Amino acid sequence: MTFISAFNVLGPEMIGPSSSHTAGACSIALLAQQMADSPVKDVEFVLYNSFAQTYKGHGTDLALLGGVMGFSTDDKRIPKAFSIAEERGISYRFIEAAQDPDIHPNTVDIHITCQSGRSYSVRGESLGGGKMRISRINHIDVDFSGEYSTLIIIHYDRPGVLAHITGCLSEKNVNIAFMKLFRETKGDIAYSIIEFDGTLPDDAEDQISLNPNVQDVIFIPIQRRI
Repeated sequence: MTFISAFNVLGPEMIGPSSSHTAGACSIALLAQQMADSPVKDVEFVLYNSFAQTYKGHGTDLALLGGVMGFSTDDKRIPKAFSIAEERGISYRFIEAAQDPDIHPNTVDIHITCQSGRSYSVRGESLGGGKMRISRINHIDVDFSGEYSTLIIIHYDRPGVLAHITGCLSEKNVNIAFMKLFRETKGDIAYSIIEFDGTLPDDAEDQISLNPNVQDVIFIPIQRRI
């Protein structure tokens, strides 16, 4: 269970009406957008359970679309997200998935195609009080909150890769708060998720990428403070 304080119940600074259906949704989409290598060209939102039932009335659709355009939870442009997306030439779709009791009530799958042609997907869950977690990237189950600065390192599951990553961060005086490795099959593609305090030195990503088993390094700065 995720701890939620009285301040979380009140919710973050946001364009309402709901901390879970609006602010949490915006935070999920904003984090997904921060993984893009170029502006978003096309996006599909697959909504589950409560999200699918109430997204129009609670402004979840506006919040999600605003998030993938880089809007934070308190951005006054969120109510105009549809028209702004059209101005930017972004195509978007909202799909209501069948009810699934095995999935968190407030879950969305975001499928993004960038102007560069890169495509990826992110699954997020809005936990209440503006809190959220990312539970899947592409086909790999992961788990992180966006409440710390985060490195997502996609690499082959080979001996020595984690030692290389942690060695690079140690040299740069990066203080790791949490580090988790996620994979489907031994020796195949793995995702190392590293949450840490502060910022990332400019050349740290390049240094990590020098290992031939590292495919991609994505840095997501701390997203919000509730």
